[in-house]
Amino acid sequence: MINNFDISGHYYIHQNLLCRKFLDIKRKKEKIYKPDLMVIMMNPGSSKPIDGNNNAQTTIKAKPDNTQYQIIKLMNICELDYTRVLNLSDIRESKSKKFFKVLEKLDLSHSIFYNNRDKDFKELFVYGVPVIFAWGVDTKLQILAYMAIKKINSSNPVGILKNGSDFAYYHPLPQNSNKQKLWIQTVSTGLNNLKNR
Repeated sequence: MINNFDISGHYYIHQNLLCRKFLDIKRKKEKIYKPDLMVIMMNPGSSKPIDGNNNAQTTIKAKPDNTQYQIIKLMNICELDYTRVLNLSDIRESKSKKFFKVLEKLDLSHSIFYNNRDKDFKELFVYGVPVIFAWGVDTKLQILAYMAIKKINSSNPVGILKNGSDFAYYHPLPQNSNKQKLWIQTVSTGLNNLKNR
């Protein structure tokens, strides 16, 4: 399944921290120039540049992580060819506890949704295609989540919103395998409903 896709990202260093600006997942079958799906998640996890260049000035090939496999499953079900992943934070940290500790010490410039990074946002976010909100439900994400929701201003985002919340959307890869299947089923239904309108 993964062999049918090219995965690439823009990796860089910010305040001595490893970061990723975006990730593209493209089907190999043909030349595709514009994403047909946007996915917004929490932060880059364990995905790495294949060549080990953590401060490249351009897009380079990336090694996928388990969450990206989940996105690829979704793409296959919904017959999508090109997903762009943006994150609430660009900071690469696979352990959420460490990630939240790092957040406490930084300003908001690690987020593409921060006003000072408007140029990056306009360059990378694609309007007119479905957008999935899937950054998780931790309350520590509230400020970043509100920034993203306001910036994107989507009237119909796809995702699973936590009951009683207006910002917390469940992550694509919960620890429970049944919940992983439920996420795929729910989000694919939402995407297909958008396509059939």
